[in-house]
Amino acid sequence: MKRYYKTGCLLLISCRLILTAAAQDVGFSQFYDQPLLRNPALAGIFEGDVRITASYRNQWQSVTIPYRTFALSSEVKFTPGFMSDDNLTIGLQLMRDVAGTSEFSTTQILPAVNYSFPLSREHNSYLSVAFMGGLMQQRFDPSKLVMNDQFVAGSNGTFSILPSSRQVFNNTSVNYFDFSTGISYNGVIKEQTDYFAGIGLFHLKRPQVGFYDGHTITLNRKLALNAGLSTPTGEKDRFIIYADYFKQFGERFAPVGISSMQAGVMLSHDFFGDEQQIITGGILYRMSDAVIPVIQLQLFNFMVGMSYDVNIDKLATASKYRGGLELVLSYRGFLNTRQSERRQTLCPNFRR
Repeated sequence: MKRYYKTGCLLLISCRLILTAAAQDVGFSQFYDQPLLRNPALAGIFEGDVRITASYRNQWQSVTIPYRTFALSSEVKFTPGFMSDDNLTIGLQLMRDVAGTSEFSTTQILPAVNYSFPLSREHNSYLSVAFMGGLMQQRFDPSKLVMNDQFVAGSNGTFSILPSSRQVFNNTSVNYFDFSTGISYNGVIKEQTDYFAGIGLFHLKRPQVGFYDGHTITLNRKLALNAGLSTPTGEKDRFIIYADYFKQFGERFAPVGISSMQAGVMLSHDFFGDEQQIITGGILYRMSDAVIPVIQLQLFNFMVGMSYDVNIDKLATASKYRGGLELVLSYRGFLNTRQSERRQTLCPNFRR
C-alpha cells in the first residue's frame, strides 16, 4: 500500500510539472555565468572580446528522476566601424532541460544583440541596449506517465495499475518564438570598483504554451532587475556582489504571478596579481529555495566553477537537503591580443 501511495504522489507531481513548468523559466545557481538568461543587456560586460560558457545542472536526484539542464552561451564583442568608441556584442544562448518521469523537455535557441556606448569621454560608464529572440520547444512523453484512471481499487485497500490510460493528449510538443529586451548601465569608480545595474523584460509576446486544446497556458511577461558590484579589498583580493529580482506578471502587467530573488557574495584572490590565476569562493541564495556554496578557479583564459544546492524549501526533508550539483566551464579572451590593453579601457567591463 505504501508503495502505491508513494507512486501516486510522484505521478501527481509529474503531471503537475507538465501543466506548470511550461509557464516557468529554467535557471542556474551560478546565474552570473549565463548573463543572457538574466538580461540580454548584460551580454558583453566582461574583460575580453570573446566568452564561451557551458553549464550543466543535475537537480533532485535524491528525490526522484533527476532534472538535468545543459546550457551553452557565446558572446563576441567588437567595435563597429562607424563608431570607434561603441561596442556591439553578438550572443547566442542554447539551452536544453529534461525534467522528471515524463521527460518534460525545454529547448532554447536564442540569438541576441547588445549595443553599448560610452556616456563620458573617460569611458568609465556605458549604457547598453539589447534584444534577444528565437525558437523555443517544449515536449513530453505521455507513455511514461500513469494516469488516475489506471489505478483500480481492489480488496483490502489495495490498488492495481492498468497497462494503459484512456487519457488522450492532443499535443505532446509545442513550438513558439520568444522575445526579450533589456537595458543596462555599468561603470567604474576610481578605476577600481566596477558596478552594473539593469532591467529586462522577457516573453514580450506572451506565447501560448499549453498542450491541451481549449486549455490555454500563457507564458506571461517577466520583469528582471539586475545589479552587481566588484571592489578591491586588497592588492590581490576583491569582494563581489550579485543580485537579481524577477517578477512574472499576469494579464496586462497585473501584479500577480511568481516573484523570485537570487543573490550572492563572493571573495576572489589573485595569486600573482596579474589576473591570470584566481580562486573565488562564496555563498549564493535563492529566495525560499536554496543556499548554495560555490567555488571557482581561473587559470589564464579558462574558468571552472562548481556549486551545490542545499535545499531549504518544503522538499528539504524529502531530499535531505541535497538539491543538486552544477558545473560551469568558461573561456574568455581577446580577438586581437595586440590591442587587449586598449580594449580593456574602451569597452564595458566587470572584474571578478
